[in-house]
Amino acid sequence: MSTTPNSLAARHPFLTALAISLGAAVSLGMSRFSYALLLPPMRGDLGWTYLLAGAMNTGNAFGYFIGALMTPALMRRYGAHRMLVAGSLLTALFMLLSGFVTATSLLMSQRILSGAASAFVFISGGVLAARLGGLHPRHAGFLIGLYYGGTGFGIVLSALLVPVTLAAAAAFSSAHGWQWAWLALASTCLMATIGMAVPARHIPDAPLQAGAHGRFRVRSFGYGLAAYFMFGAGYIGYMTFVIALLKEQGMSAPMITLFYTLLGVAVLASARVWARMLDYFKGGQSLAILNGLLAVATLLPALTASPLMVFISGVLFGGVFLSVVASTTALVRHNLPPPAWSTGISAFTTVFAFGQIVGPSVVGWIADGAGGLQRGLVFSALTLLIGALLALRQRALPLP
Repeated sequence: MSTTPNSLAARHPFLTALAISLGAAVSLGMSRFSYALLLPPMRGDLGWTYLLAGAMNTGNAFGYFIGALMTPALMRRYGAHRMLVAGSLLTALFMLLSGFVTATSLLMSQRILSGAASAFVFISGGVLAARLGGLHPRHAGFLIGLYYGGTGFGIVLSALLVPVTLAAAAAFSSAHGWQWAWLALASTCLMATIGMAVPARHIPDAPLQAGAHGRFRVRSFGYGLAAYFMFGAGYIGYMTFVIALLKEQGMSAPMITLFYTLLGVAVLASARVWARMLDYFKGGQSLAILNGLLAVATLLPALTASPLMVFISGVLFGGVFLSVVASTTALVRHNLPPPAWSTGISAFTTVFAFGQIVGPSVVGWIADGAGGLQRGLVFSALTLLIGALLALRQRALPLP
């Protein structure tokens, strides 16, 4: 679809970005990160070790990895808009099915499938956000940040929905009350899909095949890709296990809900906080700064159970982690011509997904040993710090 001066994308770019940000809310905020809230009741009900609990998110990341490999070809055939909507519908369906089963093998299968579907959503939405930024270059960093910040909306909804549905299930003495939460989250994802379907159509299509002067070369982005792999491996340990750690430390359920809600609100605010930095730096500087801040945020709850420091950790983490994702989209947009954006975003998403495969199981394995979850988060913090150092080596490329 080509844009016109009267199209929604041309006249109301911020509203359009907010609409497609529902894709990020579905693909990460609710499909993946809600699992942190559901891990403790599922683990208690089903008798899982931390390794198995972490493996569930590893399975989700494996599906995301497969989906990331498939997305470029699927977008070339069907277009980014169709992939966004179809992926969101599939994600909601697989989450819905999680509300009807208890077998570990079936839950793992559905985590894998929802991971693949969420990759369709997240990548196609990122491409649409980059195209929207191309229409409004003065606000490109903010528009891209708005899209990824939608994850925070999904986190806030999860933080509010999950405790309510768990309490309702307990009031009805329902076995496997965590299933109610999956059903509620899936229904919310379906409503979000309806909300973003029409506005996404107003963002123009662009050539998805890179021309002779628009190829994505892995070697040119080697340090950035390596840094993003370390981010994927590091941040996911926090997002998988921090709620379980807070429960172990004795934090009350209302305080945990507040913690996770504030984390999500910080994600929403991050689009404005880092927009100018994403527009200014052309190389890996933004990726380095944000990874370094995440390392600090991840380390805090591993060192202290002080509620003040834990809440500082959550707000700092929420205010940074999705901007890391936005920084790689900005890196691609700054250093490649538009025909190569899809390939570049997909490449970064693929290494990100591979990092997420590694992170949860390693942290879970560490947590099952001496030192528990605190030592697992120390591993995550060190991984993020290495990512920051690698990102400093990524230089901007001259556009042809």
